Amino acid sequence: MRTGGAAVNEHAEGPQDRPAVLITGAEPSYDDQLAVRKRKYVTMMVCRIPCLVLAGLTYHTWWLALTFLIISVPLPWVAVLIANDRPPRKAEKVNRFAREAGQIEHRDHRVIDG
Repeated sequence: MRTGGAAVNEHAEGPQDRPAVLITGAEPSYDDQLAVRKRKYVTMMVCRIPCLVLAGLTYHTWWLALTFLIISVPLPWVAVLIANDRPPRKAEKVNRFAREAGQIEHRDHRVIDG
């Protein structure tokens, strides 16, 4: 394969083969966090619908209908608490850049006493 007039070896280890270096400890963007929290909220609120439907379908068995209603009552409160909670910090091992200590010169010098 040739690009830009120079031959490229596709199997040679290049910069793209080395692991990426993390240069910041930043958290995900606010928009990403908000999207995740919205998804959690909608999921929990959608779980409430079957509980209410099952309570309506089992109204002849009062204790079963009451159980479904009791389950569905705290779901909005729990959904709001979870949606407003910020995500936990990730404790992950990341590849951070560590510079090697360099030397100006690496050889011994001869000292001449006068």
